[in-house]
Amino acid sequence: MTARELDAAGITDPGLRHAYAHCRTLNARHGKTYFLATRLLPAHRRPAVHALYGFARWADDIVDTGPPDPLARTAALEQLSMSLRHGLDARRSAEPVVHALADTARRYAIDARHFHDFMAAMRADLTVTDYATYADLRRYMHGSAAVIGLQMVPVLGIVAPREEAEPYAAALGVAFQLTNFLRDVGEDLDRGRIYVPADLLGAHGVDRELLRWSRDTGRRDTRITRALRAFEELTRGVYRQAVPGIALLDPVSRPCIRSAFVLYSGILDAVADDGYSVLHRRAVVPRRRRTVVALDGLARIAHARISHRSAPPAARTGPVPVRAEAAAPVCRGAA
Repeated sequence: MTARELDAAGITDPGLRHAYAHCRTLNARHGKTYFLATRLLPAHRRPAVHALYGFARWADDIVDTGPPDPLARTAALEQLSMSLRHGLDARRSAEPVVHALADTARRYAIDARHFHDFMAAMRADLTVTDYATYADLRRYMHGSAAVIGLQMVPVLGIVAPREEAEPYAAALGVAFQLTNFLRDVGEDLDRGRIYVPADLLGAHGVDRELLRWSRDTGRRDTRITRALRAFEELTRGVYRQAVPGIALLDPVSRPCIRSAFVLYSGILDAVADDGYSVLHRRAVVPRRRRTVVALDGLARIAHARISHRSAPPAARTGPVPVRAEAAAPVCRGAA
């Protein structure tokens, strides 16, 4: 993390600066889309975003690429849960990622329930291998995705009541994760998990055995293609639910989220353009496309800042402050 970002955020303690820098490294290494979009935020807001996503990435890594022994993964995740509880209570931790997260939670009065709900979803990933219906998947995604959007609301700033903005933020978190699920069908299958609901697959004549056959042989089946296309359509519907929320954000934060929105929905385009071959290879948004989106975001930032400076003081739109008492006492995925 650059010293400018830390200085802008008022983070002066050397231990905290190291903790936030560690989170930024995690975000840069694992989340190219998130990291690129985050660079479009005002400098003082970036450290908090890196803390939130750094922690999410760390927990996800334990579940997906941690110790090969299931008991060891469970123990590692429980150790992280314990560090989280203690860190939020004490507002500091010896673990750098938890230390930065606890500081971000305090600064932005983020409801501690969001972090605990996230950890519950991570624990589910240790034992749950599929979901019978979309309703079942949505219950899981409340903790794994929706709460990430809710955590981001006070960091990004809003120009509407919090209760109006939060459903859109939650929907966008879910849309991003559904996109990951579609892109990563093959990789998740290798881990023993299927996130595409069984009833959606079954409606097209697809089951685990057929997916495994396709993955192992490299051969395609039209039934799988139809099922994945239906899952793509479902995901696009969630994006449509989320898009009105962008206008409720602080104007200087909108280019960041709009860019993430465009880049992530672009993954759906890449999957479709590749013929839904996600069981055989990962679809990616071309670098040129990412560059164009980033440049558009920079142009929008410049426009937002000029508009804000030129507007008369009474007409300027600023974020609605989030009161600490609006949250419970502060006691936590990428492309």
